[in-house]
Amino acid sequence: MYLCQGFNTRHLFKLQIPPTWIQLPLLELMGSWILWKRAWLVGVTLHTFLYLVMIRESIIEVVGHLSQWVLDWPCHQETLLSSRRADRHFEEEGPILCAALDGMKLPSFPEYEVRVKCATEHRCGVVVKGPKLSGNISGTDPLKDNRLLLKPEALDDTEEAKNTAAVVNELSKEFSRILVSHPLNAKRAAEGKNIANVVLLRGCGIRIEVPAFEKQHGLSPCMVAPTKIIAGLGLSLGIDILEAPGATGDYRTLLTSKATAIAKALSAPVKPSPFVFVPGEDEQKPGRTDGYDFGFLHIKAIDDAGHDKASILKVRALEVIDLAIGQLARLLWETEKSGNFQYYLCVTGDHSTPVEYGDHSFEPVPFALCQSNDFVSIVEEANVLRTPLEIFPLPSVKAGEDFMEMEEIEMLDNRSEGRQDFSGYLVSEFSEIAAARGCLGRFPGSEMMGVIKEFLKLKNG
Repeated sequence: MYLCQGFNTRHLFKLQIPPTWIQLPLLELMGSWILWKRAWLVGVTLHTFLYLVMIRESIIEVVGHLSQWVLDWPCHQETLLSSRRADRHFEEEGPILCAALDGMKLPSFPEYEVRVKCATEHRCGVVVKGPKLSGNISGTDPLKDNRLLLKPEALDDTEEAKNTAAVVNELSKEFSRILVSHPLNAKRAAEGKNIANVVLLRGCGIRIEVPAFEKQHGLSPCMVAPTKIIAGLGLSLGIDILEAPGATGDYRTLLTSKATAIAKALSAPVKPSPFVFVPGEDEQKPGRTDGYDFGFLHIKAIDDAGHDKASILKVRALEVIDLAIGQLARLLWETEKSGNFQYYLCVTGDHSTPVEYGDHSFEPVPFALCQSNDFVSIVEEANVLRTPLEIFPLPSVKAGEDFMEMEEIEMLDNRSEGRQDFSGYLVSEFSEIAAARGCLGRFPGSEMMGVIKEFLKLKNG
């Protein structure tokens, strides 16, 4: 079990990168394939989302994340924000609204260029390019529903910060002006849906300089991460982002596609490596022909279910993730049997999102690590090879369904003799309580990569 770090740094801590504070919007922007070419990037988030990044001087493009706009009229200090997310399911409408904002002009700041790019769910990336920009300003997002929309303020006395606050303030108002009059919102209102009439801006920051993952750990890394903030983190660390068709970073995602992409990348050259994304370009390039040593597979739906307070959906999603891990284990084992590679599996999370709370919390999260052949010996090879590889969707939940209506789930005997970890502790399930009885105890996220590498030495010693 390990203890989470602050949300803006926890992923860097987990990958054993020096703890540098970075605003999440910058990672979202990078992960949405809008490439910033130079040093200065200032991020401002748009919640119910849009992530805004301002680029100083000659920077060209930036990566973005689509943000779902929120409800409730113009960005003004006395405007009450009724909902921070107009709709999580914005796959079709989000790009339309983003296109309406892309290329808009600021009346008082005509020299600034504004770009907007759609990403996943209700998120998008926004780039403002021009002179005299600073990351040291506040945003407009009050972080809770039914609170007043905030006005951007300079956080220091520099001319750049004051100018940036003024630019962002006008940007926020112009976004709302365009959205309020958009015919798509008139259609949503007629259908009784929340209209998306404001973009929440938050999280200004500057792109950080961190050592590449491969240089830090001596492992060639790849990642499946349709969630743009994770992809942005990976790109910041020089990690290749694999193409996984059907992986969406939301409730529509195809977990089998993610497992297959990681398995192929870790099996090259025995199997062809997937294509990888190129920041700032729509096309992909071939992955490493000699394959990768480290694969990071990210799944977002569980966190979404926690935010949506969807208890049953979270339970059922965890069940199908268990199947996806089984698929990954089978694919890796089939390659390992050929005698070419030896694999290790690690399962953990970056934070807890309790359904009763509906937001992130700071409880320790479980951490499990094993060698592939140990996993196979416990589960039994025949069972591993019988794991179906058919593509399956995440489960759906009927309106009004509750736990009392769920089918009874067959429980395994958690005290069975065979199900022990490698040190003999009776830990046979993956949960916060069960993991507390494990041999690793509690440790900070910054130790995760160290634990993994020491485990590799132990098993190969």
